[in-house]
Amino acid sequence: MLELPEVVTLTKQASETLVGKKIAHVFNASKPHKFTFYIGDPLEYGGHLVGKTIESAKGYGMFVDFFLTGGTILSIGDGVIAKYNEPGNNIPENYQLILGFEDESFLVFTVAMYGFISVYPDGVIENKYHELSMNSISPLDDTYTMDNFNQLFAEAKKTLSAKAILATEQRIPGVGNGVLQDILFNARIHPKRKALTLSDEERATLFRSLKDTLKDMTEKGGRNTQSDLYGNSGRYITVLSANTWKKQPCPACGGSIMKESYMGGSIYFCPNCQK
Repeated sequence: MLELPEVVTLTKQASETLVGKKIAHVFNASKPHKFTFYIGDPLEYGGHLVGKTIESAKGYGMFVDFFLTGGTILSIGDGVIAKYNEPGNNIPENYQLILGFEDESFLVFTVAMYGFISVYPDGVIENKYHELSMNSISPLDDTYTMDNFNQLFAEAKKTLSAKAILATEQRIPGVGNGVLQDILFNARIHPKRKALTLSDEERATLFRSLKDTLKDMTEKGGRNTQSDLYGNSGRYITVLSANTWKKQPCPACGGSIMKESYMGGSIYFCPNCQK
């Protein structure tokens, strides 16, 4: 899934590789994917994109925007995987969108579970979470402070868990269920812990873990559970994920890592270290 470390990485790589490329062809989905959500009719994307040149790329939260000549924006979000292919590479069997460039390289967008692909011909964004991401301070930014973090708790309902306050409703754009696992582990806080029961010291620890864990993930090109623009896995080795559950013990205490279904997704935790 596209979360903040992967968005930053993909944006940087797109700026280095895709800027200046002119779109010569657009190929729509090879077969329907009911959890690919489009804004605008995807059958009309070709008319909006062919002949346009990528001028820049920007990332916010869980979204990456490609700015094209003429003011058009192509945007991807959440579960969309973007992979750049050199001329001569084989076209994959399954895809949700392909941009073919004049130099015969091409960009493939695929979706595993669910994802968002949008084209805004006039450059006007029509997605509330996208707008929220653009207008929020990134937790990677130095200007995102403890005061910003405390505001989440001031507005929180008593029933919200640590997972809910960090990774739902895009309260912190770009933080989702994936990066959440290691953030909470590093802070030694259980995902189901009621957020308003955290002491001032625990909250400060969680804030530092949020900043430090995301920074580490981003500096290493994303998590090893995700791939970048060139199909390479990120260099950040996840502590808690599907990659480590049942395969590796807790690095802090040596105990077994647990997995549970919670709030529409899986959570991983150490029952000894995260009471």
